[in-house]
Amino acid sequence: MINKKLTIVLCGLLVLLGFAFGVYRHFNQQEQALTQLASEPNSVFNRAHSPVYGFREAKVRIVEFFDPACETCRAFYPIVKSMVDGQRGKVQLVVRYAPLHEGSDVAIKILEAARLQGKFWPVVEAALRAQPQWAAHHAPNPELIWEFVGGTGLDLPKARADAASPEVLAVLKQDIADANELKVTRTPGFFVNGRPLKVFGVEQLKALVDEEVQRVYPK
Repeated sequence: MINKKLTIVLCGLLVLLGFAFGVYRHFNQQEQALTQLASEPNSVFNRAHSPVYGFREAKVRIVEFFDPACETCRAFYPIVKSMVDGQRGKVQLVVRYAPLHEGSDVAIKILEAARLQGKFWPVVEAALRAQPQWAAHHAPNPELIWEFVGGTGLDLPKARADAASPEVLAVLKQDIADANELKVTRTPGFFVNGRPLKVFGVEQLKALVDEEVQRVYPK
């Protein structure tokens, strides 16, 4: 009787171990596939239009799916830039758009119009500083962003025209499609060389970046 119970317990453990191994293998294969995609020049991670901060030849790429109306994106912005700066040319930041808040699609069109003039970074910083004014949850009004970008050197008439253009809309649609394919459901959504940030947090992101730096820049 005891031997029969022991056999049942052992069989149950083997089934659980097999299931756990299967799950691990599935997620490992999934991560390998994402890493491969991240290395390809034109993929869900890499689009020619995406703004890049840092050294473009850096081997570690942080891809951030970003919503300018997102308070957490606003908080992470200086943190991620400091991570890039601290790695001295080894890490770059690529910004992708993910409009998950009401009105953020309009804000993204303004940022994309600024990118076309080479003014993405000063305009995104102006928009983030003014976020409490234009992105209020009860009544977002992204058109107010135009009032806060006067000191960035942006050609406002041209930017307004570009923001309404089919080209800018196409960029937004492409980023939304890529975010959906990668199952991005919250912002900021981070991938480092294709590897998703599984546990959200500053220290977790820093650890993932450090791990990739050590992997691709062996001492």
